[in-house]
Amino acid sequence: AWRSQFLSGLMQPMTMMIGNLGYVGVSILGGYLVLHQVIAIGDIQSFITYTRSFTQPINQIAQSMNMIQSTMAAAERVFAFLNEPEVLPDTKDPVPVAFEGKPLIQGQVAFENVRFGYKPDKIVINDFSMFVRPGQKIAIVGPTGAGKTTLVKLLMRFYELNGGAIYIDGHDTRTFKRKDLRSLVGMVLQDAWLFEGTVRDNLKFGDPDADDEKMKRAAKMAHVDHFIETLDNGYDTMLSEGSANVSQGQRQLLTIARAFLSDPKILILDEATSSVDTRTEVLIQKGMDALMEGRTSFVIAHRLSTIRNADAILVLNEGDIVEIGDHESLMRRNGFYTKLYNAQFSSEEE
Repeated sequence: AWRSQFLSGLMQPMTMMIGNLGYVGVSILGGYLVLHQVIAIGDIQSFITYTRSFTQPINQIAQSMNMIQSTMAAAERVFAFLNEPEVLPDTKDPVPVAFEGKPLIQGQVAFENVRFGYKPDKIVINDFSMFVRPGQKIAIVGPTGAGKTTLVKLLMRFYELNGGAIYIDGHDTRTFKRKDLRSLVGMVLQDAWLFEGTVRDNLKFGDPDADDEKMKRAAKMAHVDHFIETLDNGYDTMLSEGSANVSQGQRQLLTIARAFLSDPKILILDEATSSVDTRTEVLIQKGMDALMEGRTSFVIAHRLSTIRNADAILVLNEGDIVEIGDHESLMRRNGFYTKLYNAQFSSEEE
């Protein structure tokens, strides 16, 4: 795409310059020949017309170079996509996650010698192992590119491992159907996603079979019920495309309510309070704390002050666990986590 822009920007001025040089050459030479009575003035006009007829197709080719190069760039992407390996099929004998509507999974998670890279020659996670008991709150911290988001993507099996295994309640995640595996996990991300439709439709996306009473109870637990009731049509209020008619904090509270309604056994929370005001941040934090209660939670933390009460803080750097422990023990160790913590607060004070 860059090449197409560069070549089209370069080719058109070049062809115009060559055409103009042709006009100048014809005019100078024609004037000389007219002065010496070799040709008539009308012959100069004829040659200028011939020159324009010759350069016009070249100018058209130059103008089409942008489209040709863009087409080639798009074709490369299409064929690169077609050459990607197919997704591995689900197992023919999957492990059930529920029986007669009752969940069979408690939320125990284990990473065993996990190794992964988006490309075989560029490994992101080298040798990651960890055991998480049901109901534990695990915070994942580290600098950009340390592999925090990659871990949760692997847990939901968006990518296949290069080595090792991930277990849920002792079962390899590859023994679950992908749909069943992902139904166990609820996600509240930093970029809240709501679709065009009513508030009711957006909340019930977490559980289409939920009744209104259960939906309103989830909204109350997420501290968003008061906001919904102040809307013109309450739960039947239409959200515009991109949910532009509600604020960032309100969108985040609605996604927390949706996660409450889905009632997952495992939670993935991406810190969502960085772009909201202090009062809304308190509400979101209360909603997230209530949502995590009794559930296995993985919190990707950007504000380290929000994960002091985590059962364990996992400090990642370049795909490896460099430290693990609670907030107090890590601060006493005066290691990598302490540097991250102090650097964040010193930058905020500045």
